[in-house]
This record gives sequence, structure tokens and C-alpha cells, in this order.
Amino acid sequence: MKHIAIIMGGYSSEYQISLNSGNVVYETLDTTKYKAYRIHIFKDKWVYVNDENTEFPIDKNDFSVEVEGNKITFDCVFNAIHGSPGEDGFMQAYFKLLNIPHTSCSMYQAALTFNKRDLLSTLKPYGIKTAESFYLNLDDTVNEDAIIAKVGLPCFVKANKAGSSFGVSKVHKKEDLQNAIDVAFKEDDEIIIESFLEGTEVSVGVITYKGKTKVLPITEIVSENDFFDYEAKYLGKSQEITPARLSAEQEAKVTAEAKKVYKVLKMTGFSRSEFIFKNGEPHLLEVNTVPGLTKASILPQQAAAAGISLVDLFGNAIEEALRSLP
Repeated sequence: MKHIAIIMGGYSSEYQISLNSGNVVYETLDTTKYKAYRIHIFKDKWVYVNDENTEFPIDKNDFSVEVEGNKITFDCVFNAIHGSPGEDGFMQAYFKLLNIPHTSCSMYQAALTFNKRDLLSTLKPYGIKTAESFYLNLDDTVNEDAIIAKVGLPCFVKANKAGSSFGVSKVHKKEDLQNAIDVAFKEDDEIIIESFLEGTEVSVGVITYKGKTKVLPITEIVSENDFFDYEAKYLGKSQEITPARLSAEQEAKVTAEAKKVYKVLKMTGFSRSEFIFKNGEPHLLEVNTVPGLTKASILPQQAAAAGISLVDLFGNAIEEALRSLP
């Protein structure tokens, strides 16, 4: 029986979504193979939470916990932390130092994909198409005319390192630009301003499944709001259509691009890439390496469409991680 630590929570605005994801994993894992432990990771405490909601502190020296005089260590970590420190490389580096396998990608890949600007810059030489973009750091002088000349209107203003559409605004008029920049800077000290791409938006899950890279059925995002924002993602203000209503050519193109991104970045574990079609060509928006895992989340929907149950999806992630041990 393998002892599995499911880490959830985190330090970002997404902690509640992460707790939901982590609890779904906890309730789903095959209890004949795995003994699962819910581990809450917060800035002020790392604790194991049992079924009675009693908390036991984690020893950060070796990522162990003592329960009623017994020291428990873990064979594998299932990472369900969206945002920092689970999706930006910190937890991956920590577990690498402790030589504990985990279900997400490696430290460098996590840090790179979490930084939208660096990710897009890295992939550009490989022919991956992206929107026009303009970068700002906190305390930079804001030249609105230069920004609009580069990216046009409408445009998107985004926090560079944040998930779940926190700190994202769609700007239609020049006079609204400064407020959108202020909103993004509340989430991060770096922002990215991108041209608006008019076209079908899709989300493509790519995973390592039974030792092979597998592209899952594609999801089309149809938002009731002006774009796929937090409300659209989590409060039911969008339609997520799996499989997406794409032509055979579009489907082939975006499948190839998503697989290429996964391979170029040497990814492992789960990933979910967002694309928008412009003039028939998929343009990459971002890559998530710890996508939502609730029953309503996109990746589980895609797995279901591929005939992969949640039990199988989560169990496979653990087996892949254990296989990576030297």
C-alpha cells in the first residue's frame, strides 16, 4: 500500500479551487492501492488534515508527519496546488531535493510555464504562434500610445504569473487601460498586455498516459462573459463543449501544436494549453501544469471523453511519478 500525500491549498488567490481539486483526488483514489493523506500547504502552516479535520504539523525537514506516535513518510506526492508554490516550481524543487516523486512536471518546466512572458518567448523559435504582446514591470513608465500601437484595441491586460484569470482585464478603450494595469499589478509585479485574437478558443489537455504522450479530446470554450474569466471558469458563465466543434484540419493543427509544446518543454504529468484560432491557425495563450481536477474541470471532462475515468487518470499520474524514480 503506497502512502500518497495530496498537497492542496497554496499561497495564491486560487487556494479554494485547489482545495476542491485536492479533495476530489482524495475521494477518488483507489483505496486498495493507495493510502491518501490530505496535506494543506499555506503560508502560515503545512498540516496533514485527517477525516475528523484534526491537523497534524508537517516536518518540513523530510516532509513527514507524526500521528499518535507514528512517523509517516510518503511514497509519492500528488500535486493539486494551483498557483504558487505548487505550479511555479517551488514545491517541485523541494521534492527533488528530498527525492520524493510527485505527479507534476519538473521545477524548471513549472517555473517557465507559470511565467507567461518567458514561456511564449521560449516557444517562439519553435514556430509556436502567439498574440502580439507588450511587457510592463511595476514602476515602469506607462506609455499608453506605445502599448496601443503595438497590440491594438481591444487588448488583454494580464498578471504575468497568476492563474484562474485573476488579474485579467479586457480593455476596449484607451481610458480604461491604466485601471486594468493597476488590477493586474495587484496580482503580480510583472504584466503582459496582449492583442485580442478574434476566433474559437480551445483548451487542449496533454498528459503522459501509460508511458506515452497523449493528447485528450479538445474542449471549446464559449464564454457568456466578454472573455473566459473567473466567473466563466468557475461560476458557470461559460459553455465547455467537448469534443470541440472544429474542422478536421483545425483539430489536427491544434493537436499537433499542443503535443509539440509538451515535447519541446520536456513536460511530464498533466498539462492544459489554451489556444485561439486566428485565420485558421492556433495561437498559444498559456500552459497550465496543475489544471483544475474537480468533476467540472476541463481536464477531467476531456479524460472522460477519452474513456479515462478519474480513478484511472489520478492513479496513472501516481504510477508515472513512481516510474520516474532512479
